[in-house]
Amino acid sequence: MLTAEKNRMLTQVGVGTPMGELLRRYWHPVAAASELEKNPIKPVRIMGEDLVVYRDLSGTYGLIARHCRHRAADLAYGYVESRGLRCHYHGWTYDEKGACIAQPFEEKFDPQERLKKKITTPAYPVREKAGLVWAYLGPQPAPLLPDWDIFSWKNGFVQIVFAEVPCNWLQAQENSIDPVHFEWMHENWKMRLEGRTGPYAPTHLKIGFDEFDFGFVYKRVREGADESDPLWTTGRVCLWPNGFFLGEHFEWRVPVDDENMLSVTWSFIRVPKEAEPYEQKRIPAWTSPIRDPRTDRWITSHVINQDIVAWVGQGTIADRAKENLGASDRGVAMLRKQLFKDLDAVADGKDPKGLIRDPARNRNVALPNIGRRLYTEGMTLEQYRAHPFWKNLLDDFRWHYGQPEEVKREFREAMGLD
Repeated sequence: MLTAEKNRMLTQVGVGTPMGELLRRYWHPVAAASELEKNPIKPVRIMGEDLVVYRDLSGTYGLIARHCRHRAADLAYGYVESRGLRCHYHGWTYDEKGACIAQPFEEKFDPQERLKKKITTPAYPVREKAGLVWAYLGPQPAPLLPDWDIFSWKNGFVQIVFAEVPCNWLQAQENSIDPVHFEWMHENWKMRLEGRTGPYAPTHLKIGFDEFDFGFVYKRVREGADESDPLWTTGRVCLWPNGFFLGEHFEWRVPVDDENMLSVTWSFIRVPKEAEPYEQKRIPAWTSPIRDPRTDRWITSHVINQDIVAWVGQGTIADRAKENLGASDRGVAMLRKQLFKDLDAVADGKDPKGLIRDPARNRNVALPNIGRRLYTEGMTLEQYRAHPFWKNLLDDFRWHYGQPEEVKREFREAMGLD
């Protein structure tokens, strides 16, 4: 358990808060490139700051404050130019560095552009990688945007899924280092939701945790397996500071503010060998609903939707002074301990865990992955249909509820299912 003061330190993410300053040292996914192809402006809120991300007519990305510095019009309703984002109200225009580069009427009466030269708006670096648009809100020099090797894998169908979740980021991230919940929430609870009463899933016999440069690895041994199982020898990755990596997909828990987060899933599915070579032209993105509009209850049919029920069930900000940690929570305790170490490092002017600054270390960075050979070498459609895990992904996107029909069609075409 944590004191109320320590809980606030880990959960408050606004400007000037210890955790807010720590998380601003990392790159965060805030949008999908395909979203900005359809509509080049997207309002975003990240760590308590209201911003707009845009892609101008030259293809340059920008992330600036949401309200115009003239009379606070909403730039989410502006429009992009060959350079920058123009306010719809009086035409003031801002570039990706936050400089005001046009004031149409004022320029007629101020040819020396004295007012324009004084006007700037908050702006942050933006990068596009792997179909995601990433933002960095911290001090310069910025670390490198990680080049995870999965981003370069060939012959794969990728999709990006967002979910807007009304709870603090930390209770979602603590789920990333909690192996035992798989047994109960994703297997036994799913079985009961389907109306069955048994048999229950194999129980956990042993769990372990290792630290590495980019986070922690959790390991497990369950009934019917031993320490030769890849889930023990390799394990799963709690990616630092707010990610989860399961071998073929990432999940990031991006803080919106203290009481809300954006869940971002990046999913890779290798196409069958019969469909190779395959080159994806565009990475689709969609938002998963998390409530059933008919009942107003949380959706429980898919894996991450089940996780969301656990996260929001703790309240918007979990009261960790009331919890009772047990043996299954060793990883949670390790995660919190490392966060406090990182808070001290930032306070001392040092880098926190997991940053990459050396370009030589940032080329196809590999993470522990129990399925690497399968994902990089592939298998036939017949082998897919016989595989205990992958066969479940052929007919349904098991991670999130609500995959749009057009994305489902693109997936089936890529996989050669139609």
